[in-house]
Parts: sequence; C-alpha cells; structure tokens
Amino acid sequence: MKISTKGRYSLLVMIDLTENQSDDFIPLRDIAKRQDISEKYLESIIKLLVRHKLLVGLRGKGGGYKLTKRPNDITVGEVLRIAEENIMVDDEDTESMYRTSEYRTIDMWSRLSKIINEYFDSVSIADLIVEDPGNDFVI
Repeated sequence: MKISTKGRYSLLVMIDLTENQSDDFIPLRDIAKRQDISEKYLESIIKLLVRHKLLVGLRGKGGGYKLTKRPNDITVGEVLRIAEENIMVDDEDTESMYRTSEYRTIDMWSRLSKIINEYFDSVSIADLIVEDPGNDFVI
C-alpha cells in the first residue's frame, strides 16, 4: 500500500481548512500558498472533495472553500478513500497468487487492509490538528 501525493495533499487541504476556518470562505490561492502546492493541482483535488461533499465552494468575490462537516466528523479514511479510491494492501498480480503457493498469504493481506482501514477511520481531521503549545519555557 502506498498513499499517493493526491491522498497526502487531500489531507493537507482538510487540515488547512480546519486550522483556518472562519465564517468566510477560504480562497484556493491561500491554501496553495500555505501548503506550497500548485494551484492547478490543488484545484483538481478540491474538485474531488467538493464532488464528494466534504467541501463546499463559492465563486466570485469572497469565494473559496469551506468544510461541510465538523472536523471531528470527517475521518482520514473517508478522505483517503475519496482520493485513493482504494486503501487496501494490494499485490500487483493477485491472480498469480491464486495459482501459486502465495495464495496462503491472501488472508493475511486482507486482515492487514482491514486493520489499516479501521485505524484510518478512527482518526478524525480534528485529531490531526496540533494546538500551538506556546512557549513552555518558564523562567
């Protein structure tokens, strides 16, 4: 299993919108600048997140994007399944596994995929937000 750039950037978008949420929509260019991602590539990711109703967009002056749900209600698994379409441990040649002795490992890979999905589903976008602890030094 490998999480692609699209999957990682999708999570970064969700984190950025969570950390910068307000009553206003957040412009794409602001997200792109903060995350150092090209606007064109980011636009394709955001369109996907809008289509799956994790974000809502507004065009024109004051336009941009917002989360459609609270960050506590959006899981890493949900975002990655949208971006990746499949977050299973995958063998490139599954058919050959059925024809060889490697079929013995299919159940193991299936269980690992289940564990990974359950873990990603247990982590919300809010869980990924690191609060600024400020200056912990006391004099």
